[in-house]
Parts: sequence; structure tokens; C-alpha cells
Amino acid sequence: MDQMVIAIPSEMPGGLDAPLGQHFGHCDLYTVVLAKDGKVVSVGTLPNVPHQQGGCMAPVNHLAGSGVNVLLAGGMGMRPLMGFNQVGIAVFHCGDSATVGQAVDAFLAGSLPAFSMNHTCGGGQSQAAL
Repeated sequence: MDQMVIAIPSEMPGGLDAPLGQHFGHCDLYTVVLAKDGKVVSVGTLPNVPHQQGGCMAPVNHLAGSGVNVLLAGGMGMRPLMGFNQVGIAVFHCGDSATVGQAVDAFLAGSLPAFSMNHTCGGGQSQAAL
């Protein structure tokens, strides 16, 4: 895949220097990075959607509908992880990254693991960055 649209849960105001949002569904917003041939081409933001509109699947569908094909996350529950798998968005675990830029750099370097069941949490608790 030579071009990727990467979403990263972020705290305000978003961007590469923003702290990571610790749980994808409850973040302030998403930083969206367009990467081509392993390099960042552009950086923008995408607002999050409230959970009430479709529960855990609302953010999944929101990101899929926005053209995202990769998500870098520190924490999420099993249900949204399965949802991302269903809509074709690859999810990678970036729990050790402090900023969005660190997570993107690690992903582009190929050093982030695929998000697995071992990374999931109960949803929204403070231990979301397991």
C-alpha cells in the first residue's frame, strides 16, 4: 500500500505534537495523516463523534467513511477492534508513544505491533493504555 490515511486518537488541538488520546472512542479528535511511500504528506484533524450515535461502532463507521485505512491506538475494547477488522481498517498498538508524531514515526518505521486481543481493555477505563 503506497498511500495510507492514518488516524490517531489525539488530545486537543491535534497534530503531530499532540498527546495521544488514550482510548480511541473517547478522544478529543483524530489527527489524520496522509502518508505516501513511507513519508508524511499532509496532516489534518477529524472531530470525534459521540458514542450515543451507534455505541462503539459510531467512531469505527465515522473513520471508515472518512477514508481512513490505518488506525494507531493506545487502547480500545474488543468490539470496536472487531469492527475495524470488518470495515478493513488495520489497527496498530502505539501505547508506548507519547505524541502523535512518535506513533506515526514508529508506524512508518514498521515498529508498531498489530493491535491484538491482548491489547484490548474493558472500554474507557483509566487502564486503557495496557
